[in-house]
Amino acid sequence: MPRHPFAVANFRAYWVARLAATLGQMAMVIVIGWQVYDIARETMTIKEAAFQLGMIGVAQFLPLLCLSLFAGWVADRIDRRWIARGAVSLEASCALTLAWLTYSHTITLPALFGIAALLGVARAFAGPALGALAPNLVPKAILPTAIALSSVSWQVGTVIGPAMGGYLYAGADWLPYAVAGGLFLLSLLMLMLISPVPAAARKFTGSPWAQMIDGLHYVRRNRLVLGAISLDLFAVLLGGATAMLPVYARDILQVGSEGLGHLRAAPAVGAVLTGLVFSWRPLKKDVGTKMLVAVAIFGAATAVFGLSAPLLLHLYGAGAIGDDLAPAVVLALLALFILGAADMVSVYVRQSLIQLYTPDDMRGRVGAVSTLFVSGSNELGEAELGFLAALIGPVAAVVGGGIGAILVTILWAKLFPELRRARTFDPPANLEVPPKEMTT
Repeated sequence: MPRHPFAVANFRAYWVARLAATLGQMAMVIVIGWQVYDIARETMTIKEAAFQLGMIGVAQFLPLLCLSLFAGWVADRIDRRWIARGAVSLEASCALTLAWLTYSHTITLPALFGIAALLGVARAFAGPALGALAPNLVPKAILPTAIALSSVSWQVGTVIGPAMGGYLYAGADWLPYAVAGGLFLLSLLMLMLISPVPAAARKFTGSPWAQMIDGLHYVRRNRLVLGAISLDLFAVLLGGATAMLPVYARDILQVGSEGLGHLRAAPAVGAVLTGLVFSWRPLKKDVGTKMLVAVAIFGAATAVFGLSAPLLLHLYGAGAIGDDLAPAVVLALLALFILGAADMVSVYVRQSLIQLYTPDDMRGRVGAVSTLFVSGSNELGEAELGFLAALIGPVAAVVGGGIGAILVTILWAKLFPELRRARTFDPPANLEVPPKEMTT
């Protein structure tokens, strides 16, 4: 029996596939946001352009909202490898289309919004399928390690991808899309290398619609899973500072598209270093409490980032800050570094708890709910922050969101004591849910 997930060929291919797909997805997200804001600023004010950033978040979220439950149901009934392959193929097509439109200087706001919606469709199916596939690839004895490694690949891709996109965009505006297309094709190749895997016996009762909403019922009744998912939803919904990075890069810190890469790299560095620590010394004790503390730190770092330029303006005076924004940029980078490290802790714990505390025949549907919540926090967070920035300005929106994330963490620690009582990743001996609890 293999003693480590990387000793399993199927898992190695899966890990590379998920990392490559996530890198491509996140590189496109940051560049789409920059292009939307950049094109909008040619004819709009800062607040009006920030509103367009909010709308691009809505365009990506609506397909997830409409399709997630169906995608989770499909992931529990159809070979998860083929679902992931189809989704990644659609993402590759979107990336290469955007590369051509940008290269030929025919890119427009309607094209960006339309392709962003198609990416939302692909992510709606890819999330549950990829998340539920990992536990099928390795023996049960090394399943916790496999889930942790899967979470690390997703998180590393999530934080490195946008930084990579920002740097590539500074070199050539079409380049990040072309590289993302190549990454999606690599992911597709790796997924094709995964051989058929035995699936656990699955029992389905009731109508297809009832089966789809079983995932919601399970999450609602498992308070540990509900608390972990909803904490991420509301914390990131309020504290999604990265949605305002194009605004900070262009108009507040004035560092341009190259500086956007630096800003997006800072949380990537924090997250990667934290991930390396976990690979050496994984979390074993008081995992729930550590997740709560990490989310609170995430909120505090978000608020400090929002205040980076105004704080230096207050300390050094308008003349100094107007002539040299370097101190403000350093403070912003430090805050983003801490933000990324804290987010890595939160995601590592949350994803491990959700996967380990969910039966295999429910992982697709519960994964769909998790994808909906997590993507809701990201895309709706971008929308909320964009709309709020249009009303009160980007600085106030970011600072207020960070404070809100801290308050949500305090509230969730009281509402969900199960999170505080989660000492280890060890799941209960029996994860089966009685049929009467899975129906309404």
